[in-house]
Amino acid sequence: MSAQILDLFPVVVKPFLAKSEQETVVEPVSAKINLLDLDRKGLETFFTNLGEKKFRAQQMIQWIHQRGIDDVESMSDLGKKLRLCLQESTEIRAPEIVKEQGSADGTYKWLLRLEGGNHIETVFIPEKERGTLCVSSQIGCALNCTFCSTATQGFNRNLTVAEIIGQVWQASRRLKILGSNVKITNVVMMGMGEPLLNYDAVIKAMSLMRDDHAYALPARRVTLSTSGVVPYIERLSREADVALAISLHAPNDTLRTSLVPINKKYPIAMLMAACHQFVNDKRGRHVVIEYVMLKDVNDSEREAKQLVKLLAGLPCKINLIPFNPFLGAEYKRSTPEAIDAFSRRLKKAGFITTVRKTRGDDIDAACGQLVGKMMDRTKRNARFLAKQGVAHG
Repeated sequence: MSAQILDLFPVVVKPFLAKSEQETVVEPVSAKINLLDLDRKGLETFFTNLGEKKFRAQQMIQWIHQRGIDDVESMSDLGKKLRLCLQESTEIRAPEIVKEQGSADGTYKWLLRLEGGNHIETVFIPEKERGTLCVSSQIGCALNCTFCSTATQGFNRNLTVAEIIGQVWQASRRLKILGSNVKITNVVMMGMGEPLLNYDAVIKAMSLMRDDHAYALPARRVTLSTSGVVPYIERLSREADVALAISLHAPNDTLRTSLVPINKKYPIAMLMAACHQFVNDKRGRHVVIEYVMLKDVNDSEREAKQLVKLLAGLPCKINLIPFNPFLGAEYKRSTPEAIDAFSRRLKKAGFITTVRKTRGDDIDAACGQLVGKMMDRTKRNARFLAKQGVAHG
């Protein structure tokens, strides 16, 4: 994570990272400009600096993102001189798929290798009417939510724009090769990491997801999920037309702080105020409330009543998520009866409520199970394994 980014998060990131862990340098394997790192504005500036017209940016976006081309020589509507210049000074390099797993339910999970030896995971969930790609924004996560497997892996660094949009690019190409009847219709920033702690790169990547000449996804089909980085929810509301999901998981501060530590910095009252502002900033907006169901922790009638009171007046949909267990987890999944009773209480109060169907759990691709392979600069994974009595190596 660069010092410039950290300056934007003086009270968010630094409390979660030791001083020696607050600076991350990504050493490039090439001196060439990676065109996947540039959104439309970046490409327009790039081509203008070359003495070209701005419309070249649109052409490049179509070649790279719409057609999945990574060979400049194949870009037939670019002049020979320009193609030669691009070959000498640029590249189109996405994270490399090194492992692919297919679930019995049709879910795919890809392990992608990044610079520096780190790996991340990306998941595609096909359904009859849509195909959802779950995209990572960081290598690991610094927020240490206690029910999340990703959190046990610790944190290494933020992903670049190329590494974020590269997941969409690779998945799109791979699905074509697999002959999938389902295309990517939705992207959710719900993979590894907290997207708002990598704000600039995530915003640029999402702008490409939304670009009519790239992936052309409607605003309601690009969703950013956050644990509650309040200042950046407010900024997101102004700067990006995307959907917002809140990883709430508890209706009161005491319980939420134990599950989602960032709540100590940005308690529920601040978070709810930011959510109300988000929906008020643009007509027709709502917020998706994510609530993982933990047995005998947050699934009683008492918590259901508190949640109803907390969300009163907020245009929202509630997504109940059965907990997906992982090795060493201290929680258990709520019983079907408890989840049903919780759901009925919310529906009775007038909330649109769904219970998320667990997908890809046979390949550890379900919500909260993404871990990848990474060098943990926070040493959290070593501590977690030691606690479980497992040798680290």
